[in-house]
Amino acid sequence: MTVKARIIMGIDPGFARTGFGVIKVSSNKMEAVDYGVIETMAGENFVDRLEYLYRELTKIIKKHKPEMVGVEELFFNTNVSTALKVGQARGVALLTIRQAKLPVFEYTPSQVKQAISCYGKADKKQVQQMIKLLLQLREIPKPDDAADALAVAICTVNSYKLSQHYA
Repeated sequence: MTVKARIIMGIDPGFARTGFGVIKVSSNKMEAVDYGVIETMAGENFVDRLEYLYRELTKIIKKHKPEMVGVEELFFNTNVSTALKVGQARGVALLTIRQAKLPVFEYTPSQVKQAISCYGKADKKQVQQMIKLLLQLREIPKPDDAADALAVAICTVNSYKLSQHYA
């Protein structure tokens, strides 16, 4: 019996740069299908930047047809203005996923780190090395936002497997 491969997407939201990662899971193997960033132009009208993010995420979802999408929750930093803008970009991502009628799963940065490295306080380099190993990549995915999105996708796979195992 052939097991159908699953396509899972991860998103690391931002308004200047949103990372995306798409992985394929079959049996016990995960592989990167596509990853990168959606960059908006500094100096452009903020609402236009959000609309661009929506259009690009919609294209990626239509192209890869994921079954589910994981999104990293906002890590609040000291710059409130930036946090609010990132929160709005995250809202656009969540709405885009919902409009595509896909299930969405949300994870804190520490949950993502825990799922990748078994340590919720792992540093960025440790997480990136684990992404490279788990997806059998030749090098660490660049830029960091794309690597983070792949980590969210892997976290989604692991969380889904656990929920199915204990259901």
